[in-house]
Amino acid sequence: MKTNPGQLPQLLRKGLAPVYLVSGDEPLLVQECCDQIRSAAREAGFHDRLTFHADQQLDWNMVGDEFNAMSLFSERRRIEIRLPTGKLGDGRAVLERILTQPPEDIIVLLISTRLDAAETRRKWYKELQSKGVHVPVWPVDADKFQGWLQQRAGNRGLTLTRGALAILAERLEGNLLAASQELDRLALLTNGNTIDEETVEQAVQDSSRFNGFELVTELLSGRAPHAGKMIGVLQQEGENPLGLLAVLSRDLNLLLELKTGENRIETPSAFLKKRGVFQPQRARALEQAARRLNPAHLHEAVKLCSQIDRAAKGFDELSPWHYLRDMSALLAVRS
Repeated sequence: MKTNPGQLPQLLRKGLAPVYLVSGDEPLLVQECCDQIRSAAREAGFHDRLTFHADQQLDWNMVGDEFNAMSLFSERRRIEIRLPTGKLGDGRAVLERILTQPPEDIIVLLISTRLDAAETRRKWYKELQSKGVHVPVWPVDADKFQGWLQQRAGNRGLTLTRGALAILAERLEGNLLAASQELDRLALLTNGNTIDEETVEQAVQDSSRFNGFELVTELLSGRAPHAGKMIGVLQQEGENPLGLLAVLSRDLNLLLELKTGENRIETPSAFLKKRGVFQPQRARALEQAARRLNPAHLHEAVKLCSQIDRAAKGFDELSPWHYLRDMSALLAVRS
């Protein structure tokens, strides 16, 4: 089965599954989900832990041997396997065998970056869905970040003024780990007092962090001011624009395909899922863009992608970031 991080505690209280998969690119939220599973497993007597890293050097036969071996003194064990690329590779056959009949004295915790879409069509994943739990972890949407901060602050007994919350959100956006650390620090500094704008201005540095995927989502959502800020941060950090350009070009062509076939029977949501768009935030952005932009806008945006590509490769006097700002304005229009 599949569940979200918010439902995981309740699910764990009902009992443990033999295997868990936690996947996503937000380290703080992935770590918190894994810690909840570890804690529940320890309470159930699974104390011994063995960890594997599924890099190119891993011998998956060794992993299989561990599942076949009897644990010393019949101790229950947790076996954690980290998947740094979101792919299993040679481990598929081993996991399929394990998942067909999971051992009763072992709990498996798979920890992955965002799971490669092709893996979800494999036999091992279908077995996991049948016998275990997948917890996909998505980044916090930009428009929900203030609410996330406020909830976390409340959990720590902190009270923030509206202005303090706005400054915190601006300075920490996209960096949940830094946000959590800053809230811990503010709890120590303020000793239970209300946190105002002046306190945040003095105590919290700008640690906002973005990536190319998030910028593409903002561009497609038509949020030009926020996209402009992200472009500035990514340019300053030395981000390679060609990576995000590939994502943007792919999504613009998806939108053109969606717009030119508007008479088809399937819904936009079904169309996007067929083409591998499963992340809720990205799917929402694409559906909103499809409603807001007409084919002429999209064709113009595709042409602008060619200019960005030329600029990124040094064939244009202007910076690719200049054209990305033009893209931001173009995609913010309403047809």
